[in-house]
Amino acid sequence: MFDGVRSARALVESRFREEKTRAFFAGQAAHSVLPLERSPSAGFGLILAGAAHAVGWPFPAGGAQAICDALAARLRELGGVVHTSSRVDELPHADVVVADVMPRELLRLARFPPRYERALRRYRHASAAFKLDWALDGPIPWSAERCRRAATVHLGGSYEEIAESERDKRSPRPFVLLAQHTLFDARRAPDGKHTAWAYCHVPNGSREDRTEAIEAQIERFAPGFRKLVLARSVRTPLELESDNRNCVGGDINGGTMDLRQLFFRPAARLVPWRTPRRGLYICSAATPPGGGVHGLSGYAAARFALRDLGK
Repeated sequence: MFDGVRSARALVESRFREEKTRAFFAGQAAHSVLPLERSPSAGFGLILAGAAHAVGWPFPAGGAQAICDALAARLRELGGVVHTSSRVDELPHADVVVADVMPRELLRLARFPPRYERALRRYRHASAAFKLDWALDGPIPWSAERCRRAATVHLGGSYEEIAESERDKRSPRPFVLLAQHTLFDARRAPDGKHTAWAYCHVPNGSREDRTEAIEAQIERFAPGFRKLVLARSVRTPLELESDNRNCVGGDINGGTMDLRQLFFRPAARLVPWRTPRRGLYICSAATPPGGGVHGLSGYAAARFALRDLGK
């Protein structure tokens, strides 16, 4: 438990001797989007490493859209209706509204007591992502054989290099998170072709083009990568926010996850999913346990909504 609230630097310096072990752990801890000198970055590394050890890091066949499709299909089976591409500028009239939005959006949609509004306005967002997607003429030619058999690859070289990248998010050699799912899911690309995507962390709202830096990192560890690129799609932080207003400034993790905001998000309340407005709940990554593909924020909000309804 104590290790989980430490910084990644404190943990690796006290627990790991070999540089390759420190570098390996840094890649896990960097998912916190915090400088590795900040708490609780070690906790993120421990959770992700533990999950990888227990079950691996699975991904949905056919792409992430498959998860959304399955959830929508189940809702329809239960009599629900799904509306897409519908701009929402006011709260619907219903006994219960569960809002999957960031605090900024919640303030746009509803009014609250002054104290709660002040707390929402103080909510802090994390660094952003600069994302690239590629269509490739073949699999990525990694120098390390094991990387050719991994769905997720962390590119950083050494612990110190990753720590430098995550400290100010402007390093010429950024820490790169890369996924190459077509190695295991051929339906995502035409026969003989592949896809991959990657991102690095940048300052929130950054306008800097990091394409060259990301591709140089991949080329560094996989000579010949650039020759395989058939096409690329670039998503800057502001474009990510344009796609999804919840990605404020390109923050894909739903807010800073330091100790102060890890537990008290989006405000210091006994039940953070319940807002001061009767029947209105918030279930986004701005509530515990924070960002991640787990659905626990929505699960908790729904449980409290049903409890409040007496069901």
